[in-house]
Amino acid sequence: MSSPAIPSVLFVCVHNAGRSQMAAAFLAHLGGDRIEVRSAGSAPADAVNPAVAAAMSEVGIDISAETPKVLTTEAVRASDVVVTMGCGDACPYFPGKRYLDWKLDDPAGQGVDAVRPIRDAVEQRIRGLLAELGIEPRP
Repeated sequence: MSSPAIPSVLFVCVHNAGRSQMAAAFLAHLGGDRIEVRSAGSAPADAVNPAVAAAMSEVGIDISAETPKVLTTEAVRASDVVVTMGCGDACPYFPGKRYLDWKLDDPAGQGVDAVRPIRDAVEQRIRGLLAELGIEPRP
């Protein structure tokens, strides 16, 4: 018997240094090996936003070693669900993909206090996405 394909989710924002990194980290953390996770940016930053890394470490997820990646058409093509977060027209569109656009404040230039509510909103959306995909979140 073949096992069902593992769903693949791509998170896209402009710099791939904040929202998309948080979303990818939460999905990988909560979904484990039952989901494939990618993130990318249309104009990637040099590094993950330090306030974002600090806010994520508060909930036990270390993203300090992550590197922003450039968005490629291959990444979009290989994904079942593409979640955009303010990348506008820079996100390539492929028919047959499921697209979600999450309106979230941009943590760029913000301190940890401003990032926490964004982090919590991202986590809630990730839990909702897992439920839609029929994947029980890990504790």
